[in-house]
Amino acid sequence: MKLFAPLYERAMQWARHRHAPWYLGGISFAESSFFPIPPDVMLIPMSLAHPDKAWRLAWITTVCSLVGGLFGYAIGAWAFSSIEPWLQNSHYWGAYSQALAWFQEWGVVAVLIAGFSPIPYKVFTIAAGVLSMALLPFAVASFVGRGARFFLVAGLMRWGGARMEAQLRRHIDMIGWASVALVVVGVALYYALR
Repeated sequence: MKLFAPLYERAMQWARHRHAPWYLGGISFAESSFFPIPPDVMLIPMSLAHPDKAWRLAWITTVCSLVGGLFGYAIGAWAFSSIEPWLQNSHYWGAYSQALAWFQEWGVVAVLIAGFSPIPYKVFTIAAGVLSMALLPFAVASFVGRGARFFLVAGLMRWGGARMEAQLRRHIDMIGWASVALVVVGVALYYALR
């Protein structure tokens, strides 16, 4: 059943849209402070659609993510009491508690790790504001961590270019169904081992 091929084609159409860099910047900003979808979902198809612009797209993603991280920091510093009830009832509370523990153990290195990894970065930006982490080290660690991640993603897509896009297009349904199967197995294991 071809479910993922039409979705892939739609994503590639959006990636080629003339306003796509603005959307990428907006998602990068929002994801660093409150939005759940990472900018990689736009950066990957945009870098595949325009391998010659991959580095520019990585810069847009990195800078907008840093500005969004500063906004998340501000939320933690000045508005945490208004979002804390929601945060406690969300699935992010465990990640927030883990972020606080990581800050106590590793300090600013925790921001660097969260910026590069798939850990919810927004939780770390808010926690850094709550803990009044020094702003300059926070910004530098965010810039380095996020930049390393987004330039790696863009670089891989640039390197793969048209060949990678052709391979993805050819095998997207198999990859999509394999991903769904992995998620189902992961959820089943989680509940089985709980």
